[in-house]
This record gives sequence, structure tokens and C-alpha cells, in this order.
Amino acid sequence: MQLSSRFAAKSPAIRSAVPLTNDEIARVVPSIFAEAAHDSRSERYTYIPTVNVLDGLRKEGFQPFMACQTKVRNLDKIDHTKHMIRLRHADQIAGSEANEIILLNSHDGSSSYQMLAGMFRFVCQNGMVCGDTLADFRVPHKGDVVGQVIEGAFTVLDSFAQATEQREEMKALTLRPAEQTAFARAALTLRYDDEESAPIRADQLLRAKRTADREGDLWTTFNRVQENMTRGGIHGRNSTTGRNVTTRPINGIDQNVKVNRALWVLAEEMRKLAA
Repeated sequence: MQLSSRFAAKSPAIRSAVPLTNDEIARVVPSIFAEAAHDSRSERYTYIPTVNVLDGLRKEGFQPFMACQTKVRNLDKIDHTKHMIRLRHADQIAGSEANEIILLNSHDGSSSYQMLAGMFRFVCQNGMVCGDTLADFRVPHKGDVVGQVIEGAFTVLDSFAQATEQREEMKALTLRPAEQTAFARAALTLRYDDEESAPIRADQLLRAKRTADREGDLWTTFNRVQENMTRGGIHGRNSTTGRNVTTRPINGIDQNVKVNRALWVLAEEMRKLAA
């Protein structure tokens, strides 16, 4: 088993090729195991430990393979801050990609329980988030939180048929070089104000890190762009100062989810246009 203590630079996280135990998660992402809500919460706030939800999902066949929490400046919130868990169901693990349920929560009021449909690509350990057209299940901190979250998990699970269909149609769609460049240029505007202010070029987002990623279909193009954008490490030049720079990984949970969802929507809209 390989464990990583960094989801991105300076962001506490753990990822494994086999299901994670609570002890393994707790050592890196303590906010999942908070024993009470943060002092800033009122009496109307229903506190349910995320670990209770996690254990409930395990009983339904969902297993965690990755967990992370946001980096905080106020150390008083380190045990209550926003966190994310990515889970796969027992019948969704095999193959080159796995469908995932992404659970977001906090114990300081910064997030409701939120569940999203995601996808994991084993060849490069890319974690992507399906777009706004698929499941996005939110549960406020009141009432039967555990029951609602488990119900939401199966709602998200039901959406995977649509996600898989979209993925297979993306694989079947071959893009011309100009279309691949158009996709990468549009992706740059998701990360930066506009293409001109971006420190890197569209062709740099299209570079393959492995032979298997040199294909020209929409799915592979999407994955190349997604990996290069979210992992960072691309050398470029600041458009204002002219100084050499290296792009940073997308660290924050919110920004990571936002960019991943936007890229999925971009790919899906391109698929629709081509169809």
C-alpha cells in the first residue's frame, strides 16, 4: 500500500490503492474525527461526526481511498475545518477508471454535507469531478444527517450510468489538432483571467506525460489538460513582469472541485457540439 501525506503542496491528505482505515485517515486528516462542533456553532447546528457517516457508508459497501482537509491559518479550526473523502463502491472499483463518491463536510459551518459524482483514472491517479449535469446532493446540518447522506450516496451512485455513458462517448470522439488546442485554450481561461495573462501556453497543457495519453480523442485530451493544470509544475513566463515562473498545483478543496467540474462541463459541451 502506498500512502501519500500530501494531496497537493502543503495540503494535508492521504491516498491509497486499497481502502483506508480510520486510524490511517486520522493521522493526516483529523477534522474528520472532530468530537464536537466548533465553538462558533449555535445550538441549532446538528453536529454529526463525519466518521459516523463514513462508517455508515462502509456498511453500504462504500470504501474510502483518499481524504484531505484544507490548510488553515487559525490553528483553532484545524480539527474542524473543511475536509473531503473520495469513496468507491465495491462494484465500481474494477477497470482503468473507477466511479467515486466525493463527500465534503466541515464542523465549523464552512460547508454543509455535500456529495458529488467523481471519477478516478488509475494510470495517472487523476481525480476528476463530474459536471453540473450530474449528481450534486447537499444535506444541511440538521435532522437525520446520517440517513440523508447515505440516501444521497445512492443517488450519486445512480448517476454513474450517465457519467460512464458520457465518458465512453468522449473516448469515441476524435479531435483534430485545432480542436484540441481550442479545448486547452478554453481551459486556460478557467484558471486565469484570460489566455493572454496566463503564464503558460495551451500547447503545454496538451503535452502527454506517458505514451498512453498521446491519443487524440476527447477523453484523453481532457485528461492531459486536467492533469497538467491541477498538478502544476509547468514552466512559463509571467505576462506582466516577464520573469520565469512554474505553475503551482491547485491546492484548495473548493478550487480543485470547481476547476475539475468546469473542465468536465467544458468537455461535455464539446462532445455535444461534435455530436
